[in-house]
Amino acid sequence: MLMKKLLQLTTCLLLVSNLIFSQGTVEDYNRAYSLREKYDNLVYYSNVRPEWIGATHNFWYVRETPQGKYYILTEADRQVQSPLFDQTKLAALLSANTGKSISPTNLSLEKLQVSPSLNKMSFGLNGYRWTYSIRENLLLKGPIIKEPIDNAEDNFDRVDGKPVRSPDGKLEARIKNCNICIKDRVTGFETMLSKDGTARNFYTSDIKWSPDSKKVACMMVKPVDMQYLYLMESSPADQLKPRLQKKIYNRPGDPLPFRRPKIFNVVTGGCIAPSTNSFNNQYRLFNLKWDSDSKAITFEYNQRGQNVYRILELSAETGVLRTLINETSSTYIYTRRIYRHDMKNGNEIIWASERDNWNHLYLYDRLSGLVKTQITKGEWYVRDVQYVNEQKRQIYFSASGRVPGEDPYLIRYYRINMDGSGLTCLTPEESMHAAYYSKDRTYMVDIWSKTDVPPVAVLRSAKDGRILMQMEKADISALVAAGWKAPETFVAKGRDGKTDMWGLLFRPSNFDPKKKYPVLEFIYAAPGDQYVPKTFHATYRNPTPLAELGFIVVQVDAMGTSFRSKAFESIGYKNLKDAGLPDRIAWIKAAAKKYPYMDINKVGIFGASAGGQEAMTATLLYPDFYKAAYSACGSHDNRLGFLYWNEQWMGYPISGNYKASSNVENARLLKNPLMLVVGELDNNVDPASTMQVANELIKAGKEFELVVLPGIGHTMGEEYGEHKRFDFFVKNLLEVLPPSWDKIRTTPLK
Repeated sequence: MLMKKLLQLTTCLLLVSNLIFSQGTVEDYNRAYSLREKYDNLVYYSNVRPEWIGATHNFWYVRETPQGKYYILTEADRQVQSPLFDQTKLAALLSANTGKSISPTNLSLEKLQVSPSLNKMSFGLNGYRWTYSIRENLLLKGPIIKEPIDNAEDNFDRVDGKPVRSPDGKLEARIKNCNICIKDRVTGFETMLSKDGTARNFYTSDIKWSPDSKKVACMMVKPVDMQYLYLMESSPADQLKPRLQKKIYNRPGDPLPFRRPKIFNVVTGGCIAPSTNSFNNQYRLFNLKWDSDSKAITFEYNQRGQNVYRILELSAETGVLRTLINETSSTYIYTRRIYRHDMKNGNEIIWASERDNWNHLYLYDRLSGLVKTQITKGEWYVRDVQYVNEQKRQIYFSASGRVPGEDPYLIRYYRINMDGSGLTCLTPEESMHAAYYSKDRTYMVDIWSKTDVPPVAVLRSAKDGRILMQMEKADISALVAAGWKAPETFVAKGRDGKTDMWGLLFRPSNFDPKKKYPVLEFIYAAPGDQYVPKTFHATYRNPTPLAELGFIVVQVDAMGTSFRSKAFESIGYKNLKDAGLPDRIAWIKAAAKKYPYMDINKVGIFGASAGGQEAMTATLLYPDFYKAAYSACGSHDNRLGFLYWNEQWMGYPISGNYKASSNVENARLLKNPLMLVVGELDNNVDPASTMQVANELIKAGKEFELVVLPGIGHTMGEEYGEHKRFDFFVKNLLEVLPPSWDKIRTTPLK
C-alpha cells in the first residue's frame, strides 16, 4: 500500500515537473511568431546603407530612430550632416497627390536618386516614379514603374541583337541570316563579312569592334537542342485548368553549345579562325575583349568539369593563338572567385588564384605569360578587389583570416602595392566590416558589427583608414531591456581533432539552464560560401523562432564550406554527401560537453535546397546522432539539378560518385522521422528530386511526411511549411503534442 502511494506521488511530481518545464506550448508558439517583429523594432541607429551621390564626396542614408526614419545628407569634405530634404514638406505633397495620409517619419522612398546639385531627387512610391525639387518644394508624378522583365532564358547566343556601331561612327555590324553584315551608315550599302553561317552553326549578335574600327570579333556557335524543366501549376489564379510551365534547364552531362571566336577585317574582308585545340572541352567560352591597339583579342575558356581555366590571346595580325594564363586544379576552380584586371599599359594582368591553397592576387607579365609577383600571400583569404589604382600601382581589397586567434571569417579592408609591399589595414577593428567607397576612392564609409556587437558606422580616409567622423552607433538598450540575448559564438575541433570549426548557439529568450533542451541544426553546407551569420541582427530568420519553442539551435561552418583554405573546402569534392557532417557532430558533442543542458540524444536537422539534401543525408547516414530531419526543396540527386552547380562540385563526366551521394539511392536507409517539403513550381531544384525520394521511400515501406505547396517555388516552406516544421520537431524531439493551429497567433512571413 505504501509502495503504491509512493509511486502515485512520484507520478504526480513528474507530471508537475513536466508542467513547469513544458516546452512547445501555445505561449512558445506565439512567442516564436511574434519575437522577430518585436525585437527587430527595438534596434535604432542601425542598418546604415550609404549611397554616394554621383562623383561627389556627398552621400545620404536613412537614420532609424525611436521617432521614425530620417534621410541624412553627409558632406565628407566638411564632415557635417544635415537633413537631405524637409520630410514634412515632402510628406504633405505626397499625401495631397496620392490621397493617402503619409507620415513624415515613415517615408519609404524606393530607389532614391539624388542629383549632384542636391536639389533634385527621384524615387518610387505607390507604383509610380516621382521627381522632387527640394528648394522649390515641387513634386511631379512620373510614369508607372514597370518591373524589368527577366529574359535570361532567351539570352543564349542570340542572333537578333541590335546593330553595333563602330567606334568612329561610320559603320554598324549586325547578324543577317546567321552571318555578319556590315552597313555603311552614310550610304546604306551592306557587305556580308561571312557566308558560312547557318542555323546550326551561326554567328552571334555579341559583335566586338576593334578600337580602330577596322576589324570585328565575334563568336561562331554550334548550338545544341535546348533542355527544359517542366512544371505543372495545379491551381492558377486565373483559370480552373492546370497550366504547364517550362524553363531552359541544363542538367549534369547534358550537351552544351560549342563556340569559336573569329576576327574579320572589315577593310580587306579577311578572316582569322584559330584552332580549337586549346578550348575543345568547353563549359563556357566568353568575354571577347580587344586590346587598345587593335592588334589582338582575348577571351576566356572554362573547361567542362571546371578544373581548367584559361585566358587566351588571338592575334588579329598573325592569327597566332597563345595562352596568357593557364589555371588548373586537381579538384575545381570556383569561377565566381575569378578576378581579372587588365592593366592599361597592355603588359600586365592582375589575377586571383587559389593555387597555393589560399585565394591570393598575382601580377602576370602578359608578354611572357609568367607570374611577375605574388602580390598577397599567407594563410589567409582575399575576398574581393574593390579598386585598382594603376597610377599609384595600388590595390584595394577585402580579406579574412589575417589575424591569428580570432574568427577567421571576419572581413577587413586593405590596401597593398602591386609589388606586394605596403600592406595596410584600413579597418582594424575586430568585426565584420562592410565598406562603401566614394567614386574617386578618397573616402570610405565603414560599417562594422558582430553577432554580439551592434553596428557602428564611421567615415574614414581611404588613404590610411583614419576615422574622420563618427556617424552612427546602434542603440540596443530597449532590445536588451526586453530580454534579448545574443547568440553565442562557439569554437570546437572538427573531425581531425586539429581544425577549428566556428558556429553559433541560439538559446530561447526564456532560457533556463535547469531544463534539458533538444538540439536543432540549421544546415546549408554547399561549397562556394560560408553560411554562419557574422553580423549583428536582433533576430535570425530561421534559428530564432525554433529556439523559442524549446530548442538549442546551432549553425556551423564545417569542412566543405569556403574561405578557410582550398583543402578545407574541397573535402566535399565529388562527395557532397560528406556535408561536413563528421565535423558538425564533433562540434555539437563538444558544445554539449560544455553545456550539459543540450540533449544530444535528441538532435534534429533542417535545411532547404542543398541544405534540404544535407538534412536528409544526415539522418540517412548518421541515424544514431540525427534523430529527425526536415528537408525542403532538397537537391536530393545531383544528376537532376543545374548543370553548372552540380558539375562544379561533383565533377564531369558523370560517374558513380553522383549515385553514391544520392538520397534517392540511399532512401532505403531511413530509420528516423522525416518531413519532405516541396514547392510545385520550384524552378531552381527540380521538384522531381523530392518526388523520386518519396517514391523510393514508399517502395521501401518507410514512414515519412510529404508536404507539397501549390503555386510555390523554391522555398524553406513559406508560412504553412514553417508551421509544419515547428510541429514536426515539437512532436518528434520535444515529444509533446503540438497545440491546435486555431490557438496559434501566426503572422505572415516576410
